[in-house]
Amino acid sequence: MDEALLRSLTPSVLGVLVRRGADFAAAEDAVQDALVDAVRVWPGDPPRDPKGWLVTVAWRRFLDAARSDAARRRREDLVEEEPVPGPAPAADDTLQLYFLCAHPSLTPASAVALTLRAVGGLTTRQIAQAYLVPEATMAQRVSRAKRTVSGVRLDRPGDVATVLRVLYLVFNEGYSGDVDLAAEAIRLTRQLAAAIDHPEVAGLLALMLLHHARRAARTAPDGSLVPLAEQDRGRWDTVAIAEGVGILQAALARDRLGEFQAQAAVAALHADAPTAGETDWVQIVEWYDELARLTDNPVVRLNRAVAVGEADGPRAGLAALADLDAALPRRDAVAAYLHERDGDPVRAARLYAEAARKAPNLAERDHLTRQAARLNAGRGGG
Repeated sequence: MDEALLRSLTPSVLGVLVRRGADFAAAEDAVQDALVDAVRVWPGDPPRDPKGWLVTVAWRRFLDAARSDAARRRREDLVEEEPVPGPAPAADDTLQLYFLCAHPSLTPASAVALTLRAVGGLTTRQIAQAYLVPEATMAQRVSRAKRTVSGVRLDRPGDVATVLRVLYLVFNEGYSGDVDLAAEAIRLTRQLAAAIDHPEVAGLLALMLLHHARRAARTAPDGSLVPLAEQDRGRWDTVAIAEGVGILQAALARDRLGEFQAQAAVAALHADAPTAGETDWVQIVEWYDELARLTDNPVVRLNRAVAVGEADGPRAGLAALADLDAALPRRDAVAAYLHERDGDPVRAARLYAEAARKAPNLAERDHLTRQAARLNAGRGGG
């Protein structure tokens, strides 16, 4: 069973049902039922037209549910609209669904959560990690969003800012998480950039390209993480870097700075340095100051502490870190790095081990565990 194929077809099938009059929550349930049927049937009897098969089965599932509803007479009229089995139209509805899920009746946070869950393919746990909230809290947020749009005609697209936030979180999950969605996020952002002349859309596309350009160098052959300072910069995709820098420069020239442009500027400074030692950390701190002004995001301030530690020394970085919540994800890892640079391997090893216990994925946990073991071994050898 090709799970990647099923995942890639899900948004289009969902879009067909929504356009034919199904409310979002019912359409999502029907598509999920069709996917279960596909997992059961396809291995022994693969369809010639997978999308057409899913549309037909999902629509029938929707109609079965609709007929049991109290408004039976109105919903039975939809039987006449049942699509004729056969090849489905070749259309990519994914980006349209992103906008429809950013519905004006939802708060931005709820719209993002609903889109990531229903269209982006992320689990509730993954969304909760991205938002730094408990999984139960995020599950309630997604459920409330579904109730809000249940029975609402999704024909009023939401705002660009909400869609950008969703695309960014999908990219982050694909870039550093356990679901490979980074390339899909870049594809959709390219579509959006071609359709909308907006500097923040360009900024997000530049940011994605600059980060994705380093992807091949981020892991060793055994799958372990390679920190930025230790990456083989010869493996970076110079074509993607050049494209990202060009897009960013054009966006910045419009003098309408936003958070994605500022983040892309930080990534561009890393990409521009021939070696880690030649990184312009002073400029990077300045860009993080701009980001903090724009967003007041604790993760921005965490990254700024790292940059301050590189520009002004580890003690300055630790001072910048002191005001941040101790429960902030990856704070212990940053503190460990700064304490190690400040000549305190005992505290650094303890913090690396603590950070490993809180790591959001296996690769990061293994990397932090190795850092703790390295420092402990060094003390033993001494």
